[in-house]
Amino acid sequence: MLVKKTRYDLRGKIGLIDADLLDNGTRHPNLVIMKLSGYFKEKGCEVELIENYTIITNNNYEGIKDYDAIYISKVFDFTEIDENILKFDNVFFGGTGFYFDGGEDLPYEIEHHMPDYHIYDSFIENDTKHKNKNVYWKDYIDYSIGFATRGCFRKCEFCVNKKYDKVHFHSHIKEWLDPERKGIYLWDDNIFGYSKWKEVFDELKETKKKFQFRQGIDIRLLTDEKAKVLNEAKYNGDIIFAFDHIEERELIEEKLKLWRKYSTKGTKLYVLSGFDGQDEKEIESVFERILIIIKYGCLPYIMRHKDYEKSPYRGLFVQIARWCNMPQFLKKMTFREFCEANQAHHKTKGTLCSSMKALNDFEEKFPEIAAKYFDVRYDEQEYVKELKERRKIMK
Repeated sequence: MLVKKTRYDLRGKIGLIDADLLDNGTRHPNLVIMKLSGYFKEKGCEVELIENYTIITNNNYEGIKDYDAIYISKVFDFTEIDENILKFDNVFFGGTGFYFDGGEDLPYEIEHHMPDYHIYDSFIENDTKHKNKNVYWKDYIDYSIGFATRGCFRKCEFCVNKKYDKVHFHSHIKEWLDPERKGIYLWDDNIFGYSKWKEVFDELKETKKKFQFRQGIDIRLLTDEKAKVLNEAKYNGDIIFAFDHIEERELIEEKLKLWRKYSTKGTKLYVLSGFDGQDEKEIESVFERILIIIKYGCLPYIMRHKDYEKSPYRGLFVQIARWCNMPQFLKKMTFREFCEANQAHHKTKGTLCSSMKALNDFEEKFPEIAAKYFDVRYDEQEYVKELKERRKIMK
């Protein structure tokens, strides 16, 4: 990959490219793009979100010369981009999609600039694919976005955030709060790893707006005080934790019990799959974590690491995610029933759908694992029943 020192002193016509949006599409706005737009507009520049590559690649890339500078940001490493664009002197790029650690930091005056929450307006207006734009683009339209803290001390192998050894203060909420927007999204890496976490919750309370930590919250750091504050907070949607490794089961169960002591709120846990392994042991680990999660009336959300594609049980990883990540399936069907329902809708007679094929192939090889997990029901868990009763009393 070409390495180039980014310049921010250029003036005139500035082009911004959200590479993820133009390639795969993304439901989340790029915070760097919004901050760059706010900064350069304040400097009097003409700022444009480049909405398609034809604008700059026509006539053998001549369009690139129409801009004094073009800044490209991408989050995901699988996002594709024409790398010939990166060779031009006036083109600069960064983000975890280019560099595992994100590359160079933004200058202070840009990092702490109010995001331009309207830079995507034209793109959304020109969208002809989605009928209900207010729903599909709600993250772009309805939420103030930023970091109260940065960093994490965990340094998980699969995580791109390894720059810092601790969680540190980044900014006050008011720095990037748009009072006209109805909610707040925080992209903090590990809020409970910050010693003054309660000050952040106090600031959020002052806004009187609903908020959500989009990266999830480290349940391993949960205490009675944290659980109480989190439960009483004006939180938007499900509380999201994570359960990445089966080796932490005792600690996770301890913390889930603590959480349920205070809260009946909808709760999800990310379940990393395909990273620790790709064999039958990893499949068993995924199902065991699912079982522990639903035991406490919570919902698993399967996060497939790209290495799952190396697995001989790749199809099973996919079907587990399809089952878990749609709560209407998980809550009403066992995994086996989910696969059978897919088979019932299979159009090619005399053949198996992908769900049943994945289930049958694995069950034939590992009947003990299948017997333990394939017929487990969410709605038969004691905690699920208990939560229903607690919620009735609260009403």
